[in-house]
Amino acid sequence: MRIGTLKESYVADAALFDSRTQKVWLCLAAALLMLFPFLATEYWLYMACLVAINVASATGLNILTGYTGLVSLGQAAFMGLGAYTVAVLETHWSTPFLLNLLASGLVAMVGGIVVGIPSLRVKGLYLAIATIAASFIAHFLFSNMKLTGGTTGLSINPASLFGMPLDTSFRLYWLIVPVTILMLLGAANLFRTRIGRAFIAIRDRDISAEVLGIPLLRYKLLSFGLSSFYAGVAGGMWAYFFRVVTPESFPLLMSIFFLAAIIVGGMGSILGGILGAVFMTMVPEILKLLVSVLPGGTELAVFLSPVRTVIFGLLIIGFLVFEPHGLAEIWRRIRRYFHLWPFRN
Repeated sequence: MRIGTLKESYVADAALFDSRTQKVWLCLAAALLMLFPFLATEYWLYMACLVAINVASATGLNILTGYTGLVSLGQAAFMGLGAYTVAVLETHWSTPFLLNLLASGLVAMVGGIVVGIPSLRVKGLYLAIATIAASFIAHFLFSNMKLTGGTTGLSINPASLFGMPLDTSFRLYWLIVPVTILMLLGAANLFRTRIGRAFIAIRDRDISAEVLGIPLLRYKLLSFGLSSFYAGVAGGMWAYFFRVVTPESFPLLMSIFFLAAIIVGGMGSILGGILGAVFMTMVPEILKLLVSVLPGGTELAVFLSPVRTVIFGLLIIGFLVFEPHGLAEIWRRIRRYFHLWPFRN
């Protein structure tokens, strides 16, 4: 029961959805997500699947960097571990796709825990460099192991559900989007638990957290493991989506992409990870579409391609300078404004 903005019990305060308005909006969002594939073109279905994959991976990185305060530039490597796990299982054993996705997360989780071992001794820039080293090691293994197909990579069969191949964006939508939603709900619930609160305590002041009885190494490794699990599952969905996995599929630039996504969206916020991934994925596409409709056709689009990249970079810099808390903070301001309207001065 609520009194104004206050709540009468801890259970009410810890509720994931604490108002009827939130539940109504969530029901509307769920209805829109279910109607979307029947109304969208193939291009927008493709983009929706890609956005969902990026949201899943960005959420995992937000657990590690946004909530635990551990900077990582190895998210692409963990996605690669997940993608190759799916590719190997699908190619050699043809195991069910749900089992493959779970395995992709677990393999990446083990890799994340190994990479996270130095986190007790180093932090900040030094930890970021350690994760970059892990990315190069992963790339070397992907390129030179016979099991992974070497530099040519692996091609995989489409996922299959009850004998029906999930070989189109429309069909894959019903795999990728529900899995991403479950992962988002899991992340949101995580920070209502003791584990999630320990992550936040480590981020805010790790020495004080240790004094309070939080074992730093255990929780840092757990954060690395959970973040990598999310990246691995996202990588597995990526493999089913593109159906070709090569060592060049997961460059360091992809890790920078996800770090930029949570910075632009807002670190330490589930909504921030979602908004940042959507922004980083869709804005370049929207700019490309805007350029393509200008007089001059395709030739002008090719000529203005570098300009489009510069505009995208300036947008990111603008967020860092003028709104360091990201898109999530802008959304919170809009909500507060309309919550007080029309009584706001």
